[in-house]
Amino acid sequence: MPQLISSPAEKLTGRITVPGDKSISHRALIMGALALGESLITGLLEGEDVLNTARAMQALGADIRRDDSGVWHVRGRGVGALKQPDQALDMGNSGTGARLLMGLVATHPISATFIGDASLSSRPMKRVMIPLERFGATFSGAEDGTLPLTVMGTASPLPIRYEVPVASAQVKSAVMLAALNTPGRTTIIEPVPTRDHTERMFRHFGVEITVTDEKGGRVIDIMGQPELVARSMAVPGDPSSAAFAVVAALITPGSDILIENVGLNENRIGLFLTLKDMGAQIDFLNAREECGEPVADLRVRHSTLKAINVPPGRAPSMIDEYPILCVAAAFAEGITVMRGAGELRVKESDRIALMVEGLRKVGVQVEEFEDGMAVTGGAVPEGGCLIATHLDHRIAMSFLTLGLRTKNPVTVDDGSVIETSFPGFAPLMNSLGAHIGESS
Repeated sequence: MPQLISSPAEKLTGRITVPGDKSISHRALIMGALALGESLITGLLEGEDVLNTARAMQALGADIRRDDSGVWHVRGRGVGALKQPDQALDMGNSGTGARLLMGLVATHPISATFIGDASLSSRPMKRVMIPLERFGATFSGAEDGTLPLTVMGTASPLPIRYEVPVASAQVKSAVMLAALNTPGRTTIIEPVPTRDHTERMFRHFGVEITVTDEKGGRVIDIMGQPELVARSMAVPGDPSSAAFAVVAALITPGSDILIENVGLNENRIGLFLTLKDMGAQIDFLNAREECGEPVADLRVRHSTLKAINVPPGRAPSMIDEYPILCVAAAFAEGITVMRGAGELRVKESDRIALMVEGLRKVGVQVEEFEDGMAVTGGAVPEGGCLIATHLDHRIAMSFLTLGLRTKNPVTVDDGSVIETSFPGFAPLMNSLGAHIGESS
């Protein structure tokens, strides 16, 4: 459990590529495992969360291997042909992997027990269980729906019409994956649109899917039991990972960096739009498309940031980025208000509480709300403290980014958790001029 320490940097310069998008990586493995033939995946994020999904799909019968050049080969079994796993599926820290695979298993005639680490085992699964029970699946485990949890899939799934009660791409995607092996048409209504990686991946593999915007929200119709054919996939760089280098460059005087091949799905760029509203110099260069997803290179230069009221409706498109937005807000003139982000309470940790606690510790004035916070910025924070991460990778990376500009170094209590989503985070940041290393 190595402590990592981040010391003030002079400036950040250079060109980097961040690891592949975590959300797309999970879905690429799952869809490849359901397709007939061999799918080739380049740019797959090789963090622990995604590797746990790969191992789980192997346990469910897919043939998955990585060659020496870093290309992943996935030979699938076809929709409806998952095999009974011999042991529990250990999803580690990944709520995305756990919820998506529960949806997948729910409409197959098999059962699977899901387990995870302490953080994942404390997180809510009821929101996924409720719609999956309507397909015909049953569950065995704790009353509150926490892991360990056994999903007993149904041999005779029934198509459903389901309105998602919370803005959650994970819940929506679990229902969509359950619909794949369900005969007939399943309809999902999203009152608040969320990231659409699953919809794009379905189209990439030839699933019959229609998406329409209506008065009550976004309506998704899926025809079940398609025959999926293997596809090649190039996973774009994760905008959530790029966010740390973006903010680091914005707050560090003299910085000018280029981040290549970043995914710019319109449902994922809330942070970049917010930072630009605050006065950030972020340019999108060489726009193109990869794997059905928009991609560009980001040029980021140090900027004088101004506080804003972040539009609450932007929350679904930047829910994972609020911790690093808090870091930017700490250096913005005025009070940055963030509301409508109550979902942060049930992520890998209670991210609202942990960011408030950590920001106060480094010397930043912050007010806590049930659904967000208000950060007063403008002065360089003191730093010189130890931050508790509570097994949350984004808390760790956010405070290490903050430590590049505090008066004194900032230490996080556990740097190993970063490997779940951003392997090589410290060396990559250091290649730009950061000073992040193990605490002696």
